Amino acid sequence: MKLKERIDAPTPKFFRKVRNIGLVLAAISATLLTTPVALPLVVVKIAGYLAVAGSVASAVSQTATEAESNPETD
Repeated sequence: MKLKERIDAPTPKFFRKVRNIGLVLAAISATLLTTPVALPLVVVKIAGYLAVAGSVASAVSQTATEAESNPETD
């Protein structure tokens, strides 16, 4: 299965939840990183890590698909 086919295929329920949580984490981190006030360095670093974690979780979850049945093993 090619990448485009995987992205277009239906995503299982669990991975839809993981994708949505990843999107929320990325949105929270974007909000923290773009605030007009000075935040402590630790908060900025954590927001950066949340952005990466949220983006990766969303991308990986979007490419997850249901396992295809293999007639050789069934």
